[in-house]
Amino acid sequence: MSMYLTQLDANPTRFPEPELALDEPNGLLAIGGDLSPARLLSAYHSGIFPWYEPHRPILWWSPDPRGVLEPARLHVGRSLRKLWRRGEFHIWINRDFNRVIEGCAAPRRTADSTWISQEMMAAYQMLHRLGHAHSVEIWQQERMVAGLYGLSLGQVFCGESMFSLIDNGAKLAMLALCRHLTTFGGELIDTQMQNPFLASMGVEEWPRSQFLERLRSLTQRPLSPGCWQTREVWYD
Repeated sequence: MSMYLTQLDANPTRFPEPELALDEPNGLLAIGGDLSPARLLSAYHSGIFPWYEPHRPILWWSPDPRGVLEPARLHVGRSLRKLWRRGEFHIWINRDFNRVIEGCAAPRRTADSTWISQEMMAAYQMLHRLGHAHSVEIWQQERMVAGLYGLSLGQVFCGESMFSLIDNGAKLAMLALCRHLTTFGGELIDTQMQNPFLASMGVEEWPRSQFLERLRSLTQRPLSPGCWQTREVWYD
């Protein structure tokens, strides 16, 4: 049932219940506020995320259904597995978070710009400095060729964006993320929405109620120590 759009007030931790989100556009819940760390962390813990056009008011969303991926259920095709095993790529955690978010914000072959504004970049860079936002990076020699970033909330990773400069680079980054989370006890990746690319990797659509229930449980469970320590990693 359609509800109404909430104007956020000055309290950075106060959000309406996700169930009050509009049916059309799907998941639009609130408008206004800011991108302070307190507000962003409160939003993500509640199953809410910001998404809006640069120079426009901030919009907050909680769509139904929700795109999710359990890392152990990632689809790995033969060509991706072969590319992974060639050994020419290096996986890094948090080596250069800023370069990852800049790569995600850069124009794509299919668009002149992305939704990641300077304001958004600054907000997630702050979350990275505070230890909440992290990057998984694919390097080829000394060149970063793909990567993704998001927020880590206990055993949930809230994916924000990814980029690639090579064929199948985004798939390599997703595979690296799943292998990494599986190693350290991660149980769920929130992709927010599903699209054909994500569906091909195994992303499912869950009812919002199911996602929120799992989110509340998993954010209370920590990952194994050292998960987001800056370093190069390798997984078979």
